[in-house]
Amino acid sequence: MRVAMIGTGYVGLVSGACFSEFGVNVACVDKDAGKIDGLKQGQMPIFEPGLDDLVAGNVKAGRLSFSTELAPAVKGADAVFIAVGTPSRRGDGHADLSYVYAAAREIAAALNGYTVIVTKSTVPVGTGREVARIIREARPDADFDVVSNPEFLREGAAIGDFMRPDRVVIGTDSERAREVMRRLYRPLYLIETPIIFTSLETSELIKYAANTFLAPKITFINEIADLCEKLGADVQDVARGIGLDGRIGKKFLHAGPGYGGSCFPKDTLALVRTAQAAGSPIRIVETVVDVNDKRKKAMAARIIAACGGSVEGATVAVLGVTFKPNTDDMRDAPSLDIVPALKAAGAVVRVYDPEGRKEGAGLLPGVDWQDDVYAALDGAEAAVILTEWNEFRALDLPRMKKLMKRAVLVDLRNIYRADEVVAAGFAYHSIGRKPATGD
Repeated sequence: MRVAMIGTGYVGLVSGACFSEFGVNVACVDKDAGKIDGLKQGQMPIFEPGLDDLVAGNVKAGRLSFSTELAPAVKGADAVFIAVGTPSRRGDGHADLSYVYAAAREIAAALNGYTVIVTKSTVPVGTGREVARIIREARPDADFDVVSNPEFLREGAAIGDFMRPDRVVIGTDSERAREVMRRLYRPLYLIETPIIFTSLETSELIKYAANTFLAPKITFINEIADLCEKLGADVQDVARGIGLDGRIGKKFLHAGPGYGGSCFPKDTLALVRTAQAAGSPIRIVETVVDVNDKRKKAMAARIIAACGGSVEGATVAVLGVTFKPNTDDMRDAPSLDIVPALKAAGAVVRVYDPEGRKEGAGLLPGVDWQDDVYAALDGAEAAVILTEWNEFRALDLPRMKKLMKRAVLVDLRNIYRADEVVAAGFAYHSIGRKPATGD
């Protein structure tokens, strides 16, 4: 089979590389010539564990290629995937579909035989029908079907999620298109992956519903964490106690500074706007969006309080700025609210992140970037864990104590046990648990 993947961002590049690993011939297309040139030289535009090796192996095998030219990639392709960005539209929060529709117009001009057009980007309900209308208007003679096939990839674990997914969702009314998609996903039938066929509209809504179901779960445990602090309870024990209930489950019950990333903030807001426009508002999600925004902004005050009420002139070491570990993605990361607030309060902010500097340097001006965690800690009056990278899970606490001017650790991801940190001589502050000072 032949596939064209329009867009080499996170979704397009990972999906294209994984399809080629299945034995499909994949041509990845992007208008960014610099990105394409880099990919041809083996340089990944994003950080994703294992992606560079996967791309290199399939390029060498001749199954994966990169180009700025859309027409040659589309001609003769069995399926053309639209995997371009759908950022929140400035001003109203609706998903910006201009890149999707522009891709549809270009695809229309290049079609030359029956082709399945697949929206892989996260798009609101009705987008697939509009893509079909655009193509039909531009090329009344074209033989095509439009399919919705949303991605469910977790950054940092995307390759495994693609190869061994919980499910594959395919939205189309065409049996002809279903057969093409069955052939494309045949390798997953062998491991008995559930493949769910739905209408276009249902498939589009499934993606938004999945993400917006998880966002309230995160926000719920964050608010329970705040209540735990008031009542003297431990949020980790609460999470464990409710998570063992099969109806609730253990995942996404980790209290923290608020969710960020490429999906939850954008998708919750887009669904809120879609629901409002349809006259069926989703009040729970509206509240979640508001609570999460306020939570991220409130984290700086927690850090300042842990430092005795002021950080004026103090050096604060921030460990991790990406929205989650194993990615370089800074989109809507809590650090984008926390770090500027610390600077505004007079702190000297020193930052270390294993992969975040390239993206973060332009987003967090005026901070002192370090290439090593202990260099960041040297002379600091407080250490703040914002992202739970593995290398932060077993820090040498005695060494930290010697390096730091004041032994204050603010753990916004609850990755340490309070008794261990206090035994090393630190004042320890976390989320949803009592502060521990050793006094």
